[in-house]
Formats: sequence, C-alpha cells, structure tokens
Amino acid sequence: MGLWLFWMMAGGLGLAAAGALAVALLRPGPDQRVAADYDIAVYRDQLKEIARDRARGLLGEEEAERARVEVSRRLLDADRARAAANPSGAAPPALNGAMAVIVAVVVLGGGLALYWGIGRPGAGDLPLGARLAAIDAQRAAREPQAAVEATLPGDPDPGRIPAGAGADYLDLVGQLRAVVAERPDDPQGLALLAEHEAALGRFRAARAAQAAAIAGRGADATAQDHATLAWLMIAAAGGYVSPEAEAALDAALERDPRHPFARYAEGLMYAQGGRHDLAFAIWRPLLEESPPDAPWAQDIRVFIEGVAARAGVDYELPPMPAPPAAPPGPGPTAEQMQAAEAMSADDRQAMIQGMVEGLATRLATEGGPPEDWARLIAALGVLGQTERARAILSEARTVFPDAAMRAPIEAAAAQAGLIE
Repeated sequence: MGLWLFWMMAGGLGLAAAGALAVALLRPGPDQRVAADYDIAVYRDQLKEIARDRARGLLGEEEAERARVEVSRRLLDADRARAAANPSGAAPPALNGAMAVIVAVVVLGGGLALYWGIGRPGAGDLPLGARLAAIDAQRAAREPQAAVEATLPGDPDPGRIPAGAGADYLDLVGQLRAVVAERPDDPQGLALLAEHEAALGRFRAARAAQAAAIAGRGADATAQDHATLAWLMIAAAGGYVSPEAEAALDAALERDPRHPFARYAEGLMYAQGGRHDLAFAIWRPLLEESPPDAPWAQDIRVFIEGVAARAGVDYELPPMPAPPAAPPGPGPTAEQMQAAEAMSADDRQAMIQGMVEGLATRLATEGGPPEDWARLIAALGVLGQTERARAILSEARTVFPDAAMRAPIEAAAAQAGLIE
C-alpha cells in the first residue's frame, strides 16, 4: 500500500508540473494589434496638438512642420506594424499543442527514468533509530590512534629549541629524560616528563610517558591523569578523538563525571562521529557552567551553534559575559605591612592566613590568571599546608591543561616541594 501511495503522489506531482507548463504554452499571448492601435491613437492626438499650438502662435511654421513630419513618420510605422501583426500574438495553435505534449512527455517520462536510474524503487523509509544506530556503528569502527598518527608528521626533534624557550630549558628537559630512563617505574617523573614533552610539541612522546605514568599508578590514577592522556592522544592525532582516546575519557569520567575537559572532549568525539544531538547535550550545560576564560569554553563557543543546527535544535549562543571587575591584588597593602610589624607572631600568622583564604575563595568562585594560582600554592607551602597545596595544584592543572600556560604554577609547586 505504501509503494502504491508513493507512485500515486509522484505521478500526481509530475502531472501537475506538466499541466502548468502546457497551460502556459497553450494560453494565447497578447494581441500585437492592440498595442499598435494604441500607438496610432497617440500619434494622431499629437498631430492635433501640433496644429493647435501653431494656431495659438506657440510654434513657428518651420518648427511645426518638422514636428508634423516626425510624428507622421511614427504614425506610418505604427500602421505598418499593425498590418503585419499576428492576430493572436502567439505561435500557431498546432505548434503550441505539439510543444505541450513534448513537455508532458519529458517531465513525466524523464522524471521516471531519472528516478529509476539513481533512486531505489520499493525502498522503505529508514527510521531515525536505525539511522542513529548506523552512525554509532560507523563511529565504533573508526580508525585507531596508531593509524591516524601514521598519516601525520612525527614529533619534532628532541634537540630543537621551540620559540620562546631557551637552551637552558631544553637542557633541563634532557636531564629529566635521562632521570626517567634510569627510573622508568617512577609515575611522578613520567607525568612530569609528559608535561614538558607536550610543551615542546612532542605529543607522541608525551602520550607514551603519560600512559606509562598511569600504568605505574594503577588504581591510584586520577581522573586528571586519564584526561591528560586523552588530551595528549587528541593532540598527537591532530584533533581526532580515536577509540583509545575515548577509552581514556571514559576512565576519567568514571572517576569524575563532572571533569570539564573530559566532557568537552567527549562532546567533540560525538560531533566528529555525526552524533550532534549528543554533542550538544554535553556542551550546552558545560558551557553554562564554565568560566568564560576556560579553554574548552572558548572552543565550544566557536562550534556549538553549528552542532545545534545539525542536531535540529534552535539555539542562539548567549553573549560573552562581561569580565568581572579587577579584584584587589593578593599582596598586602602598605598599611597592612605597617600593621603587621606591630602584631604578635600569632596575630601576624592569622592575618596571613586570612589573606590566603581570601585569595583561595576568589579563585574558587571567580577564577584568575595562573600567577594568582601560583601565589596561592606558594603561600600554602610557606604555611606548611602541603596537602591543601597539592589539592590546589591538581585543580589548577585541570583549569589550565596547557603546560606552557601553567609554567608559573609548576614553578611555585616545585618551590613548595610538591614536585621533586
């Protein structure tokens, strides 16, 4: 029944289109003699007007004669055009009828032949569920990490000094490589090597070091550890989220379902695989929850409207929120320094603790640049609050996944004894 209904509808639409064209061909055009009669009437009125103007003295004899000659010439041309005009103004009826038949045959027969050649007669509709299942199957069979990396340029030479880095930094990284080679089972050293290899643009080496660090930590590996591995895999594959990167993301989200970068990368994976509905469902709440300066929030703002359109969602990107007013600097003012000199040791310690708490509260609620996170970690190290400093360091690494941007934070952590 469905197939017959389709052919009836297709045939009806074809007949309607052919009928509209045939009616246009068979309809008589405007009578050209009517236009010629109008021109003749206008020119006769003009001759009468010339005669009246000559009688009133508005035109001289010579000027009036030239005007009568010109209008008379136009009058004769209009009369000849009227005599030569086809009474119907259109092609002969027999020719129009033949053209209408040809148009009908071309529209109906040509449309049927075209569909029979490139269409699928008798094919049923593909339900949405089946289409989504096919997309998921195709995504599950996508290329692995190694196959994609094989098509891309390899890591830069280990001895190449990147822009903005000095030879002393490259020497330190070389020493770190040597130390890790001597202690290949040290997860902390491997994780540190992964960060610096990534800062040098050597993402494949960084990926291998991070994977070894996770293997060394075993069940103690954190969500951030697995999210970092996923990020390095994505970077090494030129932005492609491979099945291996997906497994790392799954491990991160199992340990922390709210991990921001893992959620962003999961949405990216679905967008790359054609599941724009799932990508939008992940990215929209993540964008609403994230600070505007978060790296993943900036990427989401670039792509989310296109993802929403492909998902069939009418979505308008909200305007970028205005940056908050610059908070007061974390350091004490001159007045506070003078007051601190007159305080007892306990009061001075309490004042320092209060400023540290204020900085920690501001970073937790409003965020801040890497330098402020570094100051907080350094201050906690001075106060002897090592475990809290480690927690702040872990959070800072989540907020700033880029190792180069996080350099002052890592330096403060090393000074506080958090990194050996």
